[in-house]
This record gives sequence, structure tokens and C-alpha cells, in this order.
Amino acid sequence: MKKPIRVLICDDQAVVCEGFKAILSTVRDIEVVGMAHNGEEAIELIDQVHPDLILMDLKMPLMNGIQATLHITRDYLDVRVLALTTYDEDEWVFDAIRAGAHGYLLKNTPRESLVKAIYDTMSGKTPVDPGVAGKLFSQVKGKNMEFDSSLLKALNPRERDVLRLIGKGRNNSEIADSLHLSEGTVKNLVSRILSKLQVNDRTQAALLAVRSGITEENL
Repeated sequence: MKKPIRVLICDDQAVVCEGFKAILSTVRDIEVVGMAHNGEEAIELIDQVHPDLILMDLKMPLMNGIQATLHITRDYLDVRVLALTTYDEDEWVFDAIRAGAHGYLLKNTPRESLVKAIYDTMSGKTPVDPGVAGKLFSQVKGKNMEFDSSLLKALNPRERDVLRLIGKGRNNSEIADSLHLSEGTVKNLVSRILSKLQVNDRTQAALLAVRSGITEENL
């Protein structure tokens, strides 16, 4: 029998924690194993409840979600972090990316989208709520992000197409549909792109795509 995905919820508002717990308790293969109300509590609970994924609020007292995410992605490589934001906290999203968050959702995300994002994150994808993506990319464009633009020249036209869609927040399945490729082919292309750009993950690749202007090009 497939093991359930173990989820730790971290938000300074108890009502938010209980709300997410109520939603996820209806999903057969997701188990809420704990709730924390700041980053320190979340980190302390990791060794006790062994979560696979943490729903992480960003703006919290004592230790905020950015600080906690930095700590977790450094010391707990098997634990994934889904950052939770609201429309008035979009300035935190860029910092969440730099801290290593694996995905970004608005707190009012519908049940179906929340569950899908958890599944996608656990399968290695990087879900980004459309409501976050626009602000995220606009914010990234205004950041001074250094990278060797000459590395982009190493990409062939198909890899450039894939990078453009990564920069738009598309997952492998969506890229495959858009470019009429198999998911296996897209996965291989993504691996080659990360290697050529000398980045560690698709989130960094997405940032480079946005910063370089590739996302503005037409397919």
C-alpha cells in the first residue's frame, strides 16, 4: 500500500492551520502529522513527526517562513516546502525562492489546487499559483540577479522553448502538451537545460528565463 504524504502545517494563525488540516483530512493519501505556529516550532517538529512536505506561511513571529525555509532546505534535504502567501505579501515571494521553497501558493487556494500542488511538489514539480506568478515575475525583473548570459547561447532552439515555458511557471506535463512532446522527452530536456545553465533546479532556471527576457519571446 502506498504510504501517505506526511504534511506539516506552519502558520501563526491557528484558524488557518485548522482550516488546512480540515481540507487535507479528506484526502486519503495525505496525512497531517503536525501543526506549528512559527518557523522555530516547525524546525523542532521535523525530527519528531518526519514530514515529507511543509505548508509554510511566510510572515510569522520569532522565525518567519523565509528563515525557516533556508534552514530546512539546508539541513533537511528530503523535506519539501510549499510557501503560502497572500496578495499583500508578494514582496516575500522572491525571498522564498532564494531560500529554496519548492512551490508558491496563495492561502485562499481552492482545495483541488492545494491537493494538486502537494502531489506536484512531491513528484519534483514546482507549482506556482497564477496569482503569485505575475507578481513574482514582475518583481524578479526589477532585481539585480547576476548570471552569465553567454550560457543561454548553449541552448538549442527546442531547449530555449522549454526554458521559456519553465519561466512562465509551466510544469513538465503542460510543457509537453504545448510543444507536442512526451513528458519523458521534456524531463530530459529540462535536465540538459539545468546542466547548460549551471543551475541546481528549475526554479533558478525560471528566474534566469525571466531575467533574460526569454519569457517575452514568442514560440
